[in-house]
Amino acid sequence: MSKIHPTAIISPGAELDSSVSVGPYTLIGPNVCIDAGTTVASHCVIEGHTRIGRDNRIFQFNSLGAVPQDKKYNNEPCELVIGDRNTIREFCTFNIGSPGDRAVTSVGHDNWIMAYVHLAHDCQVGNHTIFANNTQLAGHVVVDDWVILGGFTVVHQFCRIGAHSFTAMNSLLFADLPPFVMAQGQPAQARSMNFEGLRRRGFSAERISAVKAMHKALYRDGLSLSDAMTRIAALAVDKPEAQPDVDMMLGFLKAASPQRGIVR
Repeated sequence: MSKIHPTAIISPGAELDSSVSVGPYTLIGPNVCIDAGTTVASHCVIEGHTRIGRDNRIFQFNSLGAVPQDKKYNNEPCELVIGDRNTIREFCTFNIGSPGDRAVTSVGHDNWIMAYVHLAHDCQVGNHTIFANNTQLAGHVVVDDWVILGGFTVVHQFCRIGAHSFTAMNSLLFADLPPFVMAQGQPAQARSMNFEGLRRRGFSAERISAVKAMHKALYRDGLSLSDAMTRIAALAVDKPEAQPDVDMMLGFLKAASPQRGIVR
């Protein structure tokens, strides 16, 4: 208990590992579970059915687990689940899920989430992402692994953002953003592929070459989406090492919403 500041208010029903530290004036509600090594700074409110994993750094002035900003919500026991080793900077707001969807808002592992980020109900955030300051996600958004969202990126509800993609500052996403794509604008448009990010993650020259060919098929040669997918599917014949990347891209494109389409 020496790690709990005397001004913090911890509900008797909360479950905190003995190694968790809690700063001054923080409030933690009765249905909150926090695992070993996590630090919660001052003036935070953690409430609702919220589960937080190991070794997270939660900075001051965060609101985690509040009810969704959804008029249909009627006190159902929905959840917020946060994984391990995440950094959550100041003034972030993560809401619990809603009964109209998964009933869970989830954040994976090893994410770097900067100040003033909002995750609305039922968002799903993967692993190793970076959300720069003031990134705002509406409800039901899915963000895959290794995504980087530039400052003031705003994402429309139900959009999906593919792995290794990147948005520039002030981007506005109304459509699904395919894997590897760098987008910018209001509304966002595809500008290139995230080649530098792929190099930093150890992608081989063969895999990067396949990603370049995907970009050409999707954005440079004037093909329909169906024809672009056919060309992408053939890439792994000559570049077998890129088969997982090809499969990921095709899976994403096949699942893209026909109403929203993809960023093009």
